[in-house]
Amino acid sequence: MAVIAFRHMTGDGLGSLAGLFRRLEIPFEYLDVVHADLSDFDPLGPELLVVLGGSPGVYQADIYPFLKEELRIIKARLAADKPTLGICLGSQLMAGALGAKVYPGPQGAEKGWFPLSLTEAGAQSPVAHLAGEKTSMLHWHGDTFDFPEGAVLLASSEKYKHQAFGVGRNCIGLQCHPEMTPRHIEEWLVSGAGSVAQGQLDIHKVRAETAQHGERLVEQTAQFMLEYLTHIGLVTAEQRKHA
Repeated sequence: MAVIAFRHMTGDGLGSLAGLFRRLEIPFEYLDVVHADLSDFDPLGPELLVVLGGSPGVYQADIYPFLKEELRIIKARLAADKPTLGICLGSQLMAGALGAKVYPGPQGAEKGWFPLSLTEAGAQSPVAHLAGEKTSMLHWHGDTFDFPEGAVLLASSEKYKHQAFGVGRNCIGLQCHPEMTPRHIEEWLVSGAGSVAQGQLDIHKVRAETAQHGERLVEQTAQFMLEYLTHIGLVTAEQRKHA
């Protein structure tokens, strides 16, 4: 299989990336890691591994053993520079696999729309398509991490510096959620009803900003992924031109 997506919640998925893979006729499938036996999973098998978000923290691997298996697999892929894209928890697992500490964010959860600021390296990477002047960005995380040794910082938000980083030539971690669509965001607002009731999330603000930024994020995420997929050889320049 060209693309495997590690999924931590069956209700979550690749979002807009799934539609892009279908348009490009790139085969992909989900692996629900909570229930899967990862002991015989070939870390270097997939041409691209996408590690999606989820509620557990990397520091909870003792009570969620599948996280240990993910860390093992991700560590092997990063060492081999095998194309790997980590989103939210996925990026935190990448950081953890590189030896960085992951922990609850000292400034509290970051949920809602906040733009990314690029570093010089980020401006020369596919993440440039996600720059704040091109699109706002959806964030939905409570944890953060110390910056992993050997990685390159690509982008930050005002609240948390470590939002996007590169490892080697072919691996990218994104603590934010570029894959989200307006439909998926509304589903998250429903599942987060408790946070809304407790005043921890301004649902009206998120909905208004989703109406303003949601479709633009889908467009820019497609550009980000097309450049990344071209770079790692899953898409040709001609395919990218006509996507």
